[in-house]
Amino acid sequence: MTDKRRIVTIGVYGFTAGAFLEKLAGEGVGLLLDLRQRRGVRGPEYAWANSLRLQRALAAADFGYRHVKELAPTTELRRLQYREDDRQGVGKRNRSALADEYAERYTREILDPFDLGALVTELPGDSPTALLCVERDPEACHRSLVTARLRAEHDLPVTDLRPG
Repeated sequence: MTDKRRIVTIGVYGFTAGAFLEKLAGEGVGLLLDLRQRRGVRGPEYAWANSLRLQRALAAADFGYRHVKELAPTTELRRLQYREDDRQGVGKRNRSALADEYAERYTREILDPFDLGALVTELPGDSPTALLCVERDPEACHRSLVTARLRAEHDLPVTDLRPG
């Protein structure tokens, strides 16, 4: 059997629950890794993405789910990014890039100590794995830092999924 191991990334913003599941199915995703710390999204529009609801929907659609809290940014790092968002006058849902200090500290404090090799060996070989966070665009999210490392050190192809 050919190894179909690859990574897709997906955010919550811009999707409905149905469109989100359709996008995953269209890519043939078998497992979703949730990289959020709190696993909740404020507001009724994205209530479907709150942890328990999302896990139920994924299970009903036959997707695997795993929370990888060790790759989630700390509250302190998120606050650092929010301060930069405020300084630039952008909201979290409109952010287009990560703050340099956030990226450097996330890499040093979270990504460097994490054993990505062990995670990669646990990924299904017969289907893509999705990395989930809330931001629509991966460039505005820590998942882009994770996928850059997966590409560089583990030669995994990465596709970023977006709404629409």
